[in-house]
Amino acid sequence: MDIKEIKNSEFVKTLNTNQLNELASDIRTFLLDSVSKTGGHLSSNLGVVELTIAMHYVFDCEKDKFLFDVGHQSYIHKILTGRAKDFDTLRQFGGLAGFQRRNESKYDCFEAGHSSTALSTALGMAIARDIKHEDFCVVPVVGDAALQSGLSLEALNQIGDLKSKVIIVFNDNNMSISKNVGALSKAFSNLRSNQEYIQVKDDVKSFLNTKKNGNVFIEVIKNIKESIKDKVIDSGIFEGFNIDYIGPVDGHNIKDLINVFEAAKKKDGPIVIHVVTKKGKGYKPAEEDKNGKWHGVGKFDVKTGEMLSSIPENYKTYSQIVADKVLKIMDKDDRVTAITPAMISGSCMNNMFAKYPKRCFDVGIAEDHAITFACGMALEGLRPFVSVYSSFLQRAYDQLNHDVCRMNLPVVIGVDRCSIIGEDGDSHQGVFDISYMNSLPNMVIAEGKNSSQIEALLDLAFSQTSPFAIRYPRGSIEYNCDCKCDVSLGKWEFVVNNIDSKVSIITYGNDVCKIEKDINDNHLPYNLINALFIKPIDEELLVSIGKLNKPIVVYTNDIIKGGLGDSILECLNKNHINVPVYILGVDDIYVKHGSVLKVKESLGLDLNSLYHFIESIC
Repeated sequence: MDIKEIKNSEFVKTLNTNQLNELASDIRTFLLDSVSKTGGHLSSNLGVVELTIAMHYVFDCEKDKFLFDVGHQSYIHKILTGRAKDFDTLRQFGGLAGFQRRNESKYDCFEAGHSSTALSTALGMAIARDIKHEDFCVVPVVGDAALQSGLSLEALNQIGDLKSKVIIVFNDNNMSISKNVGALSKAFSNLRSNQEYIQVKDDVKSFLNTKKNGNVFIEVIKNIKESIKDKVIDSGIFEGFNIDYIGPVDGHNIKDLINVFEAAKKKDGPIVIHVVTKKGKGYKPAEEDKNGKWHGVGKFDVKTGEMLSSIPENYKTYSQIVADKVLKIMDKDDRVTAITPAMISGSCMNNMFAKYPKRCFDVGIAEDHAITFACGMALEGLRPFVSVYSSFLQRAYDQLNHDVCRMNLPVVIGVDRCSIIGEDGDSHQGVFDISYMNSLPNMVIAEGKNSSQIEALLDLAFSQTSPFAIRYPRGSIEYNCDCKCDVSLGKWEFVVNNIDSKVSIITYGNDVCKIEKDINDNHLPYNLINALFIKPIDEELLVSIGKLNKPIVVYTNDIIKGGLGDSILECLNKNHINVPVYILGVDDIYVKHGSVLKVKESLGLDLNSLYHFIESIC
């Protein structure tokens, strides 16, 4: 069928099993074709095609609540609710979001770009429903990686206590972005290979073909499990939370899924439906992926599986530059350890994990644990490096404050994907980390303008005895292994000192090099200062710039409130310097999705907008 003609999912309820399977095949073909042209989250969506179809077949999406944990696995839901016609705009500026968005569709009741929030939200919705005496189902879809998070476990604890009806779909694909880690993941893996588990699976499969009513179904399933209760791992995991369990169910068998959902729909109280899926199902390169290559992709050739974008020669991603440098430091200092919350591949840490497996740790989706885990190492004389995306680091703010900074521990934090990162949108933009770290005593915040400065900052960070955060954006930059530089704590760089300057631009990061080139190429009458230390600021240099009695423009791609501009104003005021200071940055808003350039243009933060602004004030 023509997937773009789908207006809503009501038609699904009229199809037989064969037609539903044909629909699943057509959706996979459409999904591959669309995502290959726009980029997006591929593997996770290929894995939930049948599951999502079955949910729309059994439940009423006009009133029932579907919550996709993380939300990047909601593409099929978007397609079935009439948005396929707009998929050529997926993750593009002004187009469809890559996650559920309430303002995009009435069928999106929930929004999340961060993992493990669905169960808490689902319970809140269910309690609100019960208090208001309403009638609808709440169906959160939670992956095995998200289920291992502390937030999910806290929610499960209360779901089992309150006994409100929540139908939890446990999507077990044994993957997060890369391979799952941790004891709970091992428990699920053991479960899948356990002979008693296999027997239960066969018994469940057999019973799925019966036509018993929902209550009878549930009781029989419970009796099947009861006979081997002490041996089957899944019973212990979920029944320990006082939550009923059905499964395991083949997540690619639509008929079985429909039968299970129908049964669960008729049951009172919370229930977990254990659905086993294959991430990347239906596309061989994605099915065989063990490192997360096909989790989030750019444009690619469907036939060959080749990515259409490539990094130019002599360029490296910022993540790779940082990871390679940390590995060199690990070679020289056996006290250095590396930690990541489920982002080995995303943060380019594969080589260090391969070389130093006993000094490298993937803690799973547990950013708060990662930070305090690092604190324990630091307290015992090790030098931990934590690589974490900016938007995920905010989940560990309390740990940064209470554990790292309050005790003034030498933890080095690589703040990956900082500033405006583009297509993943408002939940992933790394624009807040300066503001929430700037207020923390003892914290150093730095961002280099090029590869040599980034490497120098890392050397400096590991020489310090206090917390040190190094920011770096998404994307790639020219790498010059022969270019070395020195950096001193808290000292800025006067990049362009123009005698005829009409204004002083203070900025940081990779825009420094771009602006320097524009000034030199076009003979612009500007000073340029590289504020590579955002905290502490270079008071001495700043005061000297203020005494020039020329306007100062602070140019950033981060939230203005609590950022570098505020620190500059505070310093100038303290030193009784009264010069015009203009702060360009992200206003008090959440930044939407789109290419980095399009987003910057919409915010007036592209370089052309910067130069126009300077012309208007000079």
